[in-house]
Amino acid sequence: MLDSRRNVLLACALSALAGYIDGIGFLHLGGLFVSFMSGNSTRMGVSLADGRWQEAGSALGLIGLFVLGAAGGSLIMQRRDGEVQSLLLLVEGALLIGATLCHLVVRPSGAVAAIVLAMGLENAAFQIKGGGGLGLTYVTGALVKVGQGLALAVSGGPRLGWLPNLLLWAALAAGSVAGGWAYLQLGLLAVWPGGCFALLLAFLAAASLPGEH
Repeated sequence: MLDSRRNVLLACALSALAGYIDGIGFLHLGGLFVSFMSGNSTRMGVSLADGRWQEAGSALGLIGLFVLGAAGGSLIMQRRDGEVQSLLLLVEGALLIGATLCHLVVRPSGAVAAIVLAMGLENAAFQIKGGGGLGLTYVTGALVKVGQGLALAVSGGPRLGWLPNLLLWAALAAGSVAGGWAYLQLGLLAVWPGGCFALLLAFLAAASLPGEH
């Protein structure tokens, strides 16, 4: 999946987008996440233990929406034609722009739902046959691969095999900085540039040679 310059660049761009949107979502939801479901699962468990049922329900709802988005993305990628990756990114961009429109017409629940669906959907962008693929909206797995790659490097393996996964982490971290800053300036309207960026990536993905996904 990260076997070509095109794929590395696209994956890093999508991770940066995920970090940007998650930074916005984290501030907007007061500590819940729109793409990091491990964090939401922990928040749900702690809230249940503390008897904060509404907070636990909110975390569970976000998890459910994320899973629905991932399922939708997987269904799109099953088309297996040359433009399928671009189609996925077009849908993601439309969801993010739709979230902004929901915010403008004072439909906060719809805005959050569209954002979470978009984040779940994005993870199918590099889906491989059988349903596996590259996680783009969370980087725990990428950091594990960095550690494993470093171990291989010092034991005679590829010297820079860990670098693409480190770039994924750095892209998501940088995106979250940008998203946090944008939310402080614009509120949930900051999602709009993220949607436009997804549409731009859809165009660029279609214009470039299709990679393995």
